[in-house]
Amino acid sequence: MPAAFSDLTPALSDLSLRKRLVLVHASPLVDADSLLTSLLETTSGFITPTFTPATLLPLEYHPAHSKADVSSLAQVFTPSTPADEAFGAFPELVRGHSKAKRSIHPVFSFSGIHADAVIHSQTLSNVYAPIASLTEEDGVILLVGMDQRVNFSIHYGEKLAGRMQFIRWARTEHGVVECPHFPGDPEGFNAIGLTLKPFTRQAEANGLIIQAIPVNDLLRSVVNKIHEDAYSLLCARPDCERCEAVRWG
Repeated sequence: MPAAFSDLTPALSDLSLRKRLVLVHASPLVDADSLLTSLLETTSGFITPTFTPATLLPLEYHPAHSKADVSSLAQVFTPSTPADEAFGAFPELVRGHSKAKRSIHPVFSFSGIHADAVIHSQTLSNVYAPIASLTEEDGVILLVGMDQRVNFSIHYGEKLAGRMQFIRWARTEHGVVECPHFPGDPEGFNAIGLTLKPFTRQAEANGLIIQAIPVNDLLRSVVNKIHEDAYSLLCARPDCERCEAVRWG
């Protein structure tokens, strides 16, 4: 059951967001309505992931080598496709808002309010464009009851550091499309926590920790960490194909 928040505004105000643009990763335990109301009061605009992994074709799929019926392998992405239920109620509440805009990436779309330029910057070939736009606006990553494993911006830091990216394929209403610069596995991302601590502001509401991390500090930290250790932030599972590909690729 979602935690009952009467008002998240005091906690968000304590984070000194100062009407900045924010990328929100919210726990499914958060009361979506309270979070939405508080963000509208304390930020100049915000975006949140409305990811749709069910549109991805299997890892081994490639249109040049497969004759499989893709209709049985993945869902079709359209602008009205709901965000994955695992993200909880908040992404869908934002996506359905009368003032919200949504980007068109079939797997990693974002929805947001008062952040149209950030939303519209994303393309199939530039999945990380919203993060890049946030850097230009001195934006903030907000983790609401979540840890670094959901922090999609770390993937952009990996790309900036030169780490291997992948190619996957997804279904859209216009057919199967290539999704380049597909990110790696995030299970090792909590290793960046201590590095981020000096510039992370933190508040608490009803037992959930809220962290505010400036996106430029985050990206700089990720790039430096990978340049110091090429294997940092990778998970330790020997069966993780993406991390193993990075190690041996």
